[in-house]
Amino acid sequence: MEPPNQKSIERVVSQKALQMGSSFSCQICVVGFLCGVCLTSLFLAALTSFGTFQFGPILFSTMSTANSSGNSTFPNDINMVTHPDCHFKLQETERLWDSESSRERDNDEKISLLYSAWSAMLNEPTSGGIEYLQKHGISGTSLPNAPHLENCKVKTKLYDYLDKRTGNEIFPPWTTWKGLLQTSPVAALNEQMQNLRHEAVSEGAYPPWIAGSDEDNYPLTRIVQRDIWIHQHPLNCSSSDVKFLVTDWERLPGFGIGAQIAGMCGLLGIAINEGRVLVTNYYNRADHGGCKGSSGASWSCYFFPETSLECRQRAFELLKSEDAWSRGIVTTKENYTTKHIWAGPTPRKWGLPWDYLQPTTDINGSLLASHRKMDRRWWRAQAVRYLMRFPTEYTCNLMNEARHSSFGKLAAKMVLQSLAGDWPKEIRAKPRSDIDEYVWSNHKPWVPRPLLCMHVRMGDKACEMKVVGFEEYMQLADRTRRHFPQLNSIWLSTEMQEVIDKSREYSHWNFFYTKVRRQVKTNMSMADYEASLGRETSTNYPLVNFLMAADSDFFVGALGSTWSFLIDGMRNTGGKVMAGYLSVNKDRFW
Repeated sequence: MEPPNQKSIERVVSQKALQMGSSFSCQICVVGFLCGVCLTSLFLAALTSFGTFQFGPILFSTMSTANSSGNSTFPNDINMVTHPDCHFKLQETERLWDSESSRERDNDEKISLLYSAWSAMLNEPTSGGIEYLQKHGISGTSLPNAPHLENCKVKTKLYDYLDKRTGNEIFPPWTTWKGLLQTSPVAALNEQMQNLRHEAVSEGAYPPWIAGSDEDNYPLTRIVQRDIWIHQHPLNCSSSDVKFLVTDWERLPGFGIGAQIAGMCGLLGIAINEGRVLVTNYYNRADHGGCKGSSGASWSCYFFPETSLECRQRAFELLKSEDAWSRGIVTTKENYTTKHIWAGPTPRKWGLPWDYLQPTTDINGSLLASHRKMDRRWWRAQAVRYLMRFPTEYTCNLMNEARHSSFGKLAAKMVLQSLAGDWPKEIRAKPRSDIDEYVWSNHKPWVPRPLLCMHVRMGDKACEMKVVGFEEYMQLADRTRRHFPQLNSIWLSTEMQEVIDKSREYSHWNFFYTKVRRQVKTNMSMADYEASLGRETSTNYPLVNFLMAADSDFFVGALGSTWSFLIDGMRNTGGKVMAGYLSVNKDRFW
C-alpha cells in the first residue's frame, strides 16, 4: 500500500491538473502544440519526398530532429521520417523520375518517328516513302491511319463521280448517301436500291457540297446551287439554243485573288441573267510549274471547272466563228463594262432571298440586320460556293501539307495514345472493314477543334478601309472564348510578320499558320509582296488559308477586306451561318 500522504499529494496534483486542463488558456496551448507537431510532420515528409534541397548551410534532407542527448523530442511516427532508410526512399524516387523521363523521351521519339513516316508517305514518291518505312522497320500496312490527312486520289475520283451525269439524267447521282457509300458492293448489287436511287435523283436531289440544314445556310442555298449546276451543264452543249460567255480571269496589276474571284462572281451573274454558260479561260495565278497538263493556267488546277469539258470545247469552237459572234451566241468579258461586271444586277430568278438574311455579323457588339448591298453579299456567297464546290487533287494535297505541318505532331501524339500495343514493334496490320471503307470515309480530316480562324489584313489595305491593330482582333477572339471556354486554337492568316511576332505574347492561345515569308515593311504593296514570293507560293498559301477559314468553327476578320467578305460568304453557304462572324470594321458598303 502506498503511504496516505502520497495519496493525498497525488489527489491534490490530479485536481490541479484537472483544473489547469479545463482552463481555456491551457487548451489553447495544447491545441497549438499538436498543430505544430502536425505541420512539422507534413513539412518534413514533403521534403523527403522531393529529395535533397539545400538553403544556405542547411541540408533539409539530412536535418536531425533529435535533441543534444540523442533523444527525439517528437513522437515515433515523426522520427520515422528521419530514419536512415530515408536515403533508400530518395533513391527509389530518383529512379522513378528517371523511368518517367525515359518514357517521355521514348514517347517523343515515337511521335517524331510516326510524324516522319506520315511525312514520307505524304511526299511519296519524291521522298522515297516506302524506303523510309523499311529503313525504320515499319511496314506500310501497320502504319497507323493519319486522321488529319485525306486520300486525295480517292476523294478526287469521288468528286468527279458527283460532278457528272449518268446517261441522260438531269442530275448527277446526288442522293442522301455520302462518301464512298454510293460505291459499296451492297449498293452496287442491289437492283431495288438502284431503282430507288434513280427515282430519288430524278425527283431532284440536292448538291452534296452543301453542309448543314437550310437554316444553317443563306436562304435557298441548296436550290440555288443545284440550279447553277444545271445551268452550267446543259444536256447538249452543241444545241443551237445554248449560248456562252467566254472570259479570262482579271489580270490587271494590283488585282488580288479576292478581287479576281469577286469579278468572276459578277460575270457568272451576267451569264445567268442572259442565259449563257460561263466558260473561264486563262487564269494567270495558275500559270506556274505546279499546275500541269490541261489544268495549267486554268482555274481547274485548284477547283473543278465551272462547266463540262464538252461545253468548253464547244465554246472555244464558237469563238472562231464570225456567225456565232454576229448572232450573239458567244460573248466575252470585253462585251461588258466594268460597272456591269462589278455592280450589275443580281440574278432575280430565285426572288429576293437576301431580304431575309439572318443577322449574325457582329460589329462593335451589335448585330447588323441590314446592308444596302445585301443582294451582292448573298449572290457573291452563292457564286464563290459554286466556283469552289470541289477542290482538285492538287488543292487537296496543298491542304494535306498545311495540316500536316501544323497539326501533324499533335495527331501523332493522339494516335499513339490510342494504340494498345508498343508501336511500331507490337502493332499488326488489320484489314479494313466495310464501315472503314465506305461510311467513315466521308469524315472530314482532323484538326484541333474548336478552331477559330483570324484573317488580319493590314499593309497597303489602309488606302481602302480602316486598318486596326492585332490587339483588336485578339479582343474579339477573347470575347468568343469567354462564351466557349474550350476554344484555345487559332489559325492565323496574315501577310504581316509583325502580327506573327505579336501572337507570341498571347501564351494562353495556340497559334497555327502557314510557313511562308511575310512582309516586314508596312508600306509594301501587296503586288510587290506577291511578286517577291513567286506566282506559285503567292497563290497556293492564300487559297489554303481561305479553305481553312471556311471550315473553321469561328471567324474573326474585317468586312472591309474583299478576302474576308468572300470567306464570310463561303462560310454562310457551308453550314456556318449560326457560328456568326466578328468583324473589326465595317466594309465599304455598309
